Amino acid sequence: MRKKELALEVINRLWDEYPDSVCTLDADSAWKMLISVRLAAQCTDKRVNETVPYLYKMYDTPKKIANAEPEDIEEIIRPCGLHRSKARDIVSCMKVLCDEYDGRVPDNMEGLLKLPGVGRKSANLIMGDIFGKESYVCDTHCIRLSGRIGITDGTKDPYNCEMQLRKIVPPEYSGGLCHRLVDHGRVVCKAQKPLCEECVLKDICKQGRKLKL
Repeated sequence: MRKKELALEVINRLWDEYPDSVCTLDADSAWKMLISVRLAAQCTDKRVNETVPYLYKMYDTPKKIANAEPEDIEEIIRPCGLHRSKARDIVSCMKVLCDEYDGRVPDNMEGLLKLPGVGRKSANLIMGDIFGKESYVCDTHCIRLSGRIGITDGTKDPYNCEMQLRKIVPPEYSGGLCHRLVDHGRVVCKAQKPLCEECVLKDICKQGRKLKL
């Protein structure tokens, strides 16, 4: 089975398995999603969702955060870890957003990557979940599963993984596939001791075929 065919079969099966798969970060606007994805680094989405309401009670606009001192933000976001660097990035990001984009989050990759603290993974998430555009969120789950299944060559580099997926995954399925790979990685295709016998992909998965399941 060629990689494009394999990718389409994976898409079909995971859509049936996880029909309601979505990003688990709570954010009702693009600028809040920017903050949430930065806080989510080395932190659970659940903890981020529990923390941001306290932040927005005091700073409910990008401009208010841009005018804040990083030290004030630090105390609020401390539960998310790495609070100093995250506070610095968040304040800097909101300053650039207000100064150069009139407070509006850019809807293109080039503009998003110019914002402090925003890498390709974060930019892709916002492109897909906020603006409904083509997006390939290559987090650890996506990278691991793509290699195991065989739709990538097993690269551990996020950028290389993204470029390979762009060649074989239709744009309209890109964001949804990445979310479903995350769900499947958490429930079945775990980093340690994957539950291959329970997997809906076991007959087409590269690793599953090796195990002759």
